[in-house]
Amino acid sequence: MSSRTSPISQPITIRRAVAGDAKRLTRLVRGSGAYAGKYAAAVAGYRVGPDYIETHRVFVAVGADEYGGRVLGFYSLVLAPPELDLLFVADDVQGRGIGRRLVAHMQSEARAAGLDRLKVISHLPAEDFYHRVGAVRTGTAFANPPAVPWNRPEFEFRIPSE
Repeated sequence: MSSRTSPISQPITIRRAVAGDAKRLTRLVRGSGAYAGKYAAAVAGYRVGPDYIETHRVFVAVGADEYGGRVLGFYSLVLAPPELDLLFVADDVQGRGIGRRLVAHMQSEARAAGLDRLKVISHLPAEDFYHRVGAVRTGTAFANPPAVPWNRPEFEFRIPSE
């Protein structure tokens, strides 16, 4: 197994984001390899600000030991209307289960908030990931130039009650 696809062996904590995380989250979004090339314009000016973090349920995956408390990924759950708004994992730790853990955490938070389903408008390169973590394709979000000049797959997570 290559180091890129080895599971993370060190502890990872998922915690609520705080305003002080805003710059790190913005760097994670803007630096995402999934938004390179023709997709770069979609995140070039994107900002995850302290106001966004305070308004939405934003959670970060923080690594310990070899990652020194580094933010490895994050997600944002919007309750009304129910949507997974953002989900990013640092390029160098993708394929190690962090995204899957963030999705499981998001589903737990959604369940606790009384949601039974939520929408995800996926970036094209993330489509396979959402299939693998159990999201169901429900349609297409059509292009919205100039911000997003391409169609995107729309998914739904069904949140089972426990």
